[in-house]
Amino acid sequence: MAVPGSGLAKGLAVTLRTMTRRSVTAHYPDVQPELPPRSRGVIGLFEENCTVCMLCARECPDWCIYIDSHKETMPAAAPGGRERSRNVLDRFAIDFALCMYCGICIEVCPFDALFWSPEFEYAETDIRDLTHERDKLREWMWTVPEPPALDPAAEEPKEMAAARKTAEKRAEQQAAQAEQGPEAPGPRPSPSSSERPGQAEGEGEA
Repeated sequence: MAVPGSGLAKGLAVTLRTMTRRSVTAHYPDVQPELPPRSRGVIGLFEENCTVCMLCARECPDWCIYIDSHKETMPAAAPGGRERSRNVLDRFAIDFALCMYCGICIEVCPFDALFWSPEFEYAETDIRDLTHERDKLREWMWTVPEPPALDPAAEEPKEMAAARKTAEKRAEQQAAQAEQGPEAPGPRPSPSSSERPGQAEGEGEA
């Protein structure tokens, strides 16, 4: 059976413990806060990796990514080759007034052109100024932290294991060829009975 007033006593005890603790005040903006390594601040653009595939704009649930591009014809890489066309990025903008920071655009990018940046000081007095163009997104790219180190106890990725085995096998083959040295040309094998012209002509006459 609960004692009358026990809840009030517990609440006052918590209040007293809190009052006796030393308060810690974050002196922002003089002292920058220590953010977690996976903080979602803004989205940085690594323009060199962008192929204008439009996947990020199509998958964005808020439709806050605006991309413009044009096609250019590239000359053939070799004589007699065929000319190729490629997309050239003209505009890449993100409206952070609409963005809900879901990260879908970063996840679906097949060429690693978008990254999370912990930058968060981008407030504006006008909501229209929250649409940032590619120049600003590129500046934020340099604030993207390095990826965390892999766990030493983790399994090796399948792609890395396959590439390592292929490289080791190729190195073994090259070492074996170097030990054998250049092979001397051996005697030319004589044609078989089915390939001898005389026999084939005789069979044809018969």
